[in-house]
Amino acid sequence: MKRAIVMVIDSMGIGAMADCEEFNDTFECNTLKHVCEFNNGLNVPNMEKIGLGNIQDFKGIKKEPNPSGQYGTMLEKSKGKDTTTGHWEMAGLISQKPFATFPEGFPKKLIDEFIKETECKGVLANRPASGTAIIAELNEEHHKTKYPIVYTSADSVFQIAVDVDIIPLQTLYKWCEIARRVLDEDNYNVSRVIARPYKIIDGTPTRISKDRRDYSMVPSHTILNDIKSNGGRVIAIGKIEDIFSKSGITHAIHTGSNKEGLELTLKAVKNELDLNKIAYPDYKNEESQIGDLIFTNLVDTDMLYGHRNDAKGYGQAIEEIDTFVDDIIKNMTENDLLIITADHGCDPTVEGTDHTREKVPVLVYSKNIKPKDLGVINGFDYVAKIVKEQIF
Repeated sequence: MKRAIVMVIDSMGIGAMADCEEFNDTFECNTLKHVCEFNNGLNVPNMEKIGLGNIQDFKGIKKEPNPSGQYGTMLEKSKGKDTTTGHWEMAGLISQKPFATFPEGFPKKLIDEFIKETECKGVLANRPASGTAIIAELNEEHHKTKYPIVYTSADSVFQIAVDVDIIPLQTLYKWCEIARRVLDEDNYNVSRVIARPYKIIDGTPTRISKDRRDYSMVPSHTILNDIKSNGGRVIAIGKIEDIFSKSGITHAIHTGSNKEGLELTLKAVKNELDLNKIAYPDYKNEESQIGDLIFTNLVDTDMLYGHRNDAKGYGQAIEEIDTFVDDIIKNMTENDLLIITADHGCDPTVEGTDHTREKVPVLVYSKNIKPKDLGVINGFDYVAKIVKEQIF
């Protein structure tokens, strides 16, 4: 059975796109380069061996004279710099129209409709904000009023934060589903509604990453749909099922950390993941008819470190990911293909806390691959192309 394993290191961009200023970014953005410089180099021998250091000059990542895989730089065709746009393009769907953003907060009509439909009686904030900052600022008022904290960012997101000891988690999820429906019915073109649950831990409002959920727009058609409709399996690890709004997915499992996502990916590669427990109800085949796509999003680099301007933590997260690459490769069969890439940038060393419009690296490995410098590739949909060649 042929398998493609796609691991997305969320936000690990490698340099500003030529049109970055259209997205309010600077040409100085280069997430991986700046993280390497901040940490005086990174220890990533396994990605280094495939050819990561051959893509450009990254402090402390050596150039490999005899790389084991293929390596290159991908340019984004879609109009965006967010998770949904990047992942959809990897799956073959180009977004020509950018998702809507709300730098002044959401329109009164939308908020009024949200309050009416959810019966939440009111909202707090309704402005762009850092998630950790806004819950710290408004936690006390949230406790008094029980109103949800609704906020956005430079990305196309409608985020709802609540203390789940005040508002039950299932109520938060229901409110997010209602927000998704209202946004779609009124054609607001918002990429994601995000549930941001938190609790007070040691006196500090602390987000609960494992219970975060993303409610994305439904993509029209991707390589995931092709694999599923032809009897293959699409095993979504992390927030992949949320990014694709379950479209084209056959099996899914959420994660609370990169480590958990990496452990689950390794289990999937070793055929040790209990697929019966995570299969969708509409999945009827016990065995894959054509092959598997194991699709993993590793979000900590973005969520915990990029957005919080924590270049040290970002570097440690990349190093942690690299420690799993060796075991994944060792457990791959002759029929497996590994792709490691990213979906956008989030440079923790430049001003601001938002995503950055960047190129991304791509590393491709199989046991029989011919090492090659792929150069500059126009389009993240290169991933869909080689996944299709692998599985079909």
